[in-house]
Amino acid sequence: MDVDVAWRIVLADDHAMVRAGLRALVDADPRCRVVGECGTLDRLRAVVSETSPDLIVLDIALGRENGLDAVADLLARQPPPRIVVLTMHDDVAFAREALGRGVHGYLLKDAAAGELIRAIEVVMEGGTYLHPQLGAQLARRSPTPADRLSERERDVLRLLARGHTNAEIAHELFISLRTVEAHRAGLRTRLGVQNRAELVDAARKLGLLM
Repeated sequence: MDVDVAWRIVLADDHAMVRAGLRALVDADPRCRVVGECGTLDRLRAVVSETSPDLIVLDIALGRENGLDAVADLLARQPPPRIVVLTMHDDVAFAREALGRGVHGYLLKDAAAGELIRAIEVVMEGGTYLHPQLGAQLARRSPTPADRLSERERDVLRLLARGHTNAEIAHELFISLRTVEAHRAGLRTRLGVQNRAELVDAARKLGLLM
């Protein structure tokens, strides 16, 4: 593929060494060209606005931020980029949430190097790529309400269960008090609980108090 028509790719990961390795891997394929990289959500939005990439390789954990929080905004762009999540999170719940938000691929960082290129190829040709290990789990298992919790909801639940106030949680997670209150209400609905004691019990069962 001629470099002028290569797939334009942005790398979003909060570790510079990881980005350097990904850039070397991706740029080695003549079909790909890295046009930008970033380590925060704000910088991701800016780089995407500046470069209009065809595809974004996105980590879920961008420092204290959740990369999935940017997916809706990114997909609202015209034309929308394709998004491949590349993460250490091997919990099927994260994969289900990511796909539910509209990402086109979900790949674990311990995959073979060539698997990222394969994922990019599948996604850019209009398909969906899911790490084989997680695909098998999704096929075997029906989701529970707890599976549908986002990473941010799990963070809020963990802090609630440890006795933090709404204001303390907002400060810890760099979100507004209203957002914490909304997450708390959503947790009660999703988990079918009524009070803090039941939230603590739910957090314990999910392993969030270990």
